[in-house]
Amino acid sequence: KQLHHYQLSLASYNIRNAKGLDEKISYERIAEVIKKLDTDAIAIQEIDSCTNRSEGLFVLEELAKRTGMYPIYAPAIEFDGGKYGIGILCKQKPLSIKHYPLPGEEEKRTLIVAEFDHYIFSCTHLSLTEKDRLSSAKIIYDILKSYKKPVFIGGDWNDTPDSKFIAEMNQNFYLLTDTASHTFPASLPETTIDYIAALKQDKTRINVSKAEVYDAEIESDHRPVKVIIDYDY
Repeated sequence: KQLHHYQLSLASYNIRNAKGLDEKISYERIAEVIKKLDTDAIAIQEIDSCTNRSEGLFVLEELAKRTGMYPIYAPAIEFDGGKYGIGILCKQKPLSIKHYPLPGEEEKRTLIVAEFDHYIFSCTHLSLTEKDRLSSAKIIYDILKSYKKPVFIGGDWNDTPDSKFIAEMNQNFYLLTDTASHTFPASLPETTIDYIAALKQDKTRINVSKAEVYDAEIESDHRPVKVIIDYDY
C-alpha cells in the first residue's frame, strides 16, 4: 500500500452540559468555542439528551446545528427523564460508529469509536474510581488495537499525568496533548485531566505540530485541549 501524508486536528472538551462557571446554560457559547477550535473532530463529554433540565433538547444536536458539524452520541446512563453521555462532533460523516460499555462504580461509562477514511477517533469520560479507570485502560486497548487505521482517543480521563492510570495508558498510547498545561478548573486551571492520545502502532509515525489548551475560562468547568498532527498512512 502506498503511504499518503495527512494533517489532522483533534480536540476534547468536557462541556458540563453547556453550563458555564457563571451558572448560565449557553449552547451558543460552547458552539463558539468549538468553532474557534476549528478541528476535524472533537470529543465531547457531559451531554444531555432530552432531559428535563435541558427542556427536552438534544444538546449535541443543538451544538451540531450551530457548528455545522456531524453529531455522534453515546448515552452512558438514563438521567432526569432522558439520557446523559458523551459524543463526537466531526466535519466528515463517519463510515461506522460503535459503542462499548466501560466500568463505572458511581456512574456507568461508555466509549464511542468512530471510523473515518484515514483514521479512527474515539471518545470517553472515565470513572471517578481508580479501579475502574485501570480496568478501562485494558478494555480500551483491547478494543482499539484491532483497527488497522491510525487510532486516536480523546476525553476527560479523571486522572493526572503522574497517576498509575496514565502510566498504564502510556504502555500502549502516546499522549499527544501538552500535559504541563492544565485543563481544570477552567477559571484558573490547577490540574490536567483532559487528554488526546494515539495508539502505538508499528506502521504509523505521528508528528505533533501543535498542542494547546484553549483559553475558555467561563463556558464550562473544563478547558478544551487541541492537537494538530501529521502522519503517514
